[in-house]
Amino acid sequence: MDKDYSNPKMEKDCSSIVDAQLPEVEAHAKSGNLTNAFDQLLSLEKQTRTAADLASSTRVLKTFIKLTFEAGDWKLMQEYIVLLSKKHGQLKQAITRMVQESMDCLDKTPDMKTKLELIDTLRTVTDGKVYLEVERARVTRILAKIKEEEGNITDAADIMQDLQVETFGSMEKREKTDFILEQVRLCLLKRDYIRANIISKKINTRYFKETEVQDLKLRYYDLMIEYSLHEGEYLQVCKHYRQIFDTPSIKEDPAKAKLAIESAALFVALAPFDNEQSDLIHRVYKEAEEVDTPVYRDLLKCFITSELMRWAMIEQIYGPTLGKNPALAGGDEGAKKRLKELHNRVVEHNIRVVAKYYTRITTKRLTQLLDLSDRECEEFLSKLVVSKTIFAKIDRPAGVVSFAKSKRPNEVLNEWSQDINSLLGLIEKTCHLITKEEIIHSITKVM
Repeated sequence: MDKDYSNPKMEKDCSSIVDAQLPEVEAHAKSGNLTNAFDQLLSLEKQTRTAADLASSTRVLKTFIKLTFEAGDWKLMQEYIVLLSKKHGQLKQAITRMVQESMDCLDKTPDMKTKLELIDTLRTVTDGKVYLEVERARVTRILAKIKEEEGNITDAADIMQDLQVETFGSMEKREKTDFILEQVRLCLLKRDYIRANIISKKINTRYFKETEVQDLKLRYYDLMIEYSLHEGEYLQVCKHYRQIFDTPSIKEDPAKAKLAIESAALFVALAPFDNEQSDLIHRVYKEAEEVDTPVYRDLLKCFITSELMRWAMIEQIYGPTLGKNPALAGGDEGAKKRLKELHNRVVEHNIRVVAKYYTRITTKRLTQLLDLSDRECEEFLSKLVVSKTIFAKIDRPAGVVSFAKSKRPNEVLNEWSQDINSLLGLIEKTCHLITKEEIIHSITKVM
């Protein structure tokens, strides 16, 4: 086994010396003679350090912090933190305990200026030291919180982003995930959505299957919903709400479970049609049956059924209930945009239904079915044709829309050949049945 030079083997047990001298040091400090107290303590620190006595060295270093704190001399505390951490041969674990002791004093500082100075000292001492990476991350988070409370979101986010906690081997997975979520939250507050998305990918969502991290799971998906809403990724929002709905703590609360599945139903209806959306809307429809959401379930059924929907009827029947959903409530720009998107999805659904049942239709009749003007109707048709959702050709002079694809000669010949084969097969089967009946009839006649 390789020798550990950073924490060498203890050469001498200094516990008896420390036990004898620490009361004297504390007595000097209480009498106000700090100079003698720290001179004696520095001599004691050197003995424990050279002897590589971790327990004794830790006690001595923590005593430095204790005495400066009791004396209220924060400048002196910071000086000794820097001095002791730079001592040659200083044990890493002893430095770690000293830094942790100093961090416990952060909440007891007399003013914000002193607190920021102590934080700055601790960040300086811990910079670049792997064995202090966790302590540095915790101090950095405290500093970022202070900056956020001051209203300086940009600085708070930049401070947090300096640390790559996903590479910290000594940090527990829960704390690491919590730290990354804080980074994402600050990026979203800063409106740096690209970086928020990049940082969020550092979290493996399989970790959220563990029951003890349900709170982190809910925080993660709340942040992802905020990001996806900004990007207009409604299908992703639906997936996030489904993950929230699948959380045991949410299922135990009927009100929260209902809100989650209602939001999932709304956003899957808002998502543009494709194969994934079609599959997901059927899944959400089945999940909606688990909770009491008849309005949302009926709305999804309208999108699943190949029948025309009138927007006026949708507003009349589902409008009051949908208006209570947080995504559509409030009347802000986002809610208005999503309401318009819902109208667009209804129109697109109606066009797909028309394309399914009609090969050719006049533009006048199509505008009547869709409740749109000629220009709006043409815009929606063009959009669906470009996305390859449907096939359509518009003959403006004739005022006709054709949904039938023009076939190539080879395709026509192949269909004709298949029809002929099918016809010959039916004729052969018919002849066989006639022959069978004749044979049965002749046998019956003989008998």
